[in-house]
Parts: sequence; structure tokens; C-alpha cells
Amino acid sequence: MMINREILLDCALELFSRYGYDAVGVSAIVEAAGLTKPTLYHYFGSKRGLLQALLARESGRLIDEVQRASMYEGDLVLTLEKITRAYFRVAESHEQYYRLQLGMYFSAPKSETNQAVRPYKHREINLLEEVFIQAVKEHGNMSGRHGRYAAGFLGTINAMIGLYLNAELALTDELVFQMVHQFMHGIFS
Repeated sequence: MMINREILLDCALELFSRYGYDAVGVSAIVEAAGLTKPTLYHYFGSKRGLLQALLARESGRLIDEVQRASMYEGDLVLTLEKITRAYFRVAESHEQYYRLQLGMYFSAPKSETNQAVRPYKHREINLLEEVFIQAVKEHGNMSGRHGRYAAGFLGTINAMIGLYLNAELALTDELVFQMVHQFMHGIFS
């Protein structure tokens, strides 16, 4: 039953986001799901296969949101505000996944989790780089800096989301405005 597959994914997401991937064994996942190890192995082949399926499902949601928001139409500030709101929406509606993928991406570069999440994070960066590449038409002084701008902008977004996930601030429209305008001031100064 495909519902068992989703139950396993949901339980893995909850446990991985709470304790970290390395701290959670297959036994804990199947126990939380009320299923058996053979069921997990049937659907995913291994704990790593489960992680890959989880990343594919959850990252797809994030990348779809960011891709829709990244449609550049000649207004960089507006586009960056739309992108920021997209990230904030995903972080608010999928807190467990957002916390998990942040931890994975900032883990040791050779770790299993970092290697697993890296392709998804590169897709995000590529979407943001494309926005900055397109904006060069209106802002020629940005030429050749798209990689740094994309990484810096995503870093700013993730810092704010990290504070949100730790209950230190709210993800508001005012924060979107302040963050984007501060970032733009840094570009043009």
C-alpha cells in the first residue's frame, strides 16, 4: 500500500528533524510508523534510500515555490521579495523539513546527509543565480557577481528562517521588506 510509504516518510521526517539523521535508526522509524523493517526495505531499500525519497518529496515542494517566485520581470526588488515570501511560506508550512535540510546542508561536507541534500541546494542556488543574471540588464554593476549574490541572499533568508525556527522572530511582510532592502543596499553601496 502506498499509504505505508507515506507513513514511513512522515515518521522519518519527524524523527530526523527532531534528533538528526544519524541518531535515528530504522527500528525507531518503523516503530513510530507501526510498520516493519521489511516494509521499509521494500519501499526504500535502506535508510539512505528513505532519506533520498524524503528529500525528493520535500525539496520538490520548496523548489516549485521558489521557481514560481523567481520569474524575473525587470524588477529585482519585487522578485527578491517574492522569493523571500516563498521561502518563508515553505518554512512556516514545513518546519520539520526546513530544519532538517538546513542541518544537513551545514553538516560536514563529506557526511552522508550533506552529500544527499547538496544537489537540491544547488538547484535552489541556480534558480537564484539566474535571477541575478537576468537583473544585469537593468543593473550592469552586478555583472559577474551572480554566484555571490545568490549565496548571500539565500544565506540571509536561511538566517532569518533559523531565527524563526528557534522562536526568536516572526516571518512577516515587514521582515521581507527590511531584509530585501538591506540586501539591495549592500549590492549598490
